[in-house]
Amino acid sequence: MRLLSRETLVARFGPPRDGTVVFTNGCFELLHRGHVEYLAQAKALGDVLVVGLNSDASVQRLRGAGRPLVAEADRAAVLVALRSVDAVTLFDEDTPLELISTLLPDVLVKGGDYDLDGIVGREVVEEAGGEVRALPFVEGHSTTSILDRFKYAE
Repeated sequence: MRLLSRETLVARFGPPRDGTVVFTNGCFELLHRGHVEYLAQAKALGDVLVVGLNSDASVQRLRGAGRPLVAEADRAAVLVALRSVDAVTLFDEDTPLELISTLLPDVLVKGGDYDLDGIVGREVVEEAGGEVRALPFVEGHSTTSILDRFKYAE
């Protein structure tokens, strides 16, 4: 399985290293086509794609009671099954800044709904000589739109 502890992740993919490590993060509560396309685009930017996955405790703090909708073990299992994802690691913090600072990816990626200046870890990655990218948002495919359809169906 490609679900790695932070220590194992950094030992395998942290500096110094060969190849280009791309990092992204998120809750990935309901994996959908938008996520799959986004992760494939992210993988195309380097040799290894690492996904930082918010733990259940982190999601609950960020999204509120009743969340996450899907447990971290299940969210991780779905992510590691994707061909584009090379490794997944959980983080308990509200942001991945500590993880990014430890891994020091060559490319930090978020979706196009993020402003480059608002991407957590941007300064750390750029100071280390890395690149920060915002990939185009896949219109019509979001967890929020899926949840809204469920609410409407009730």
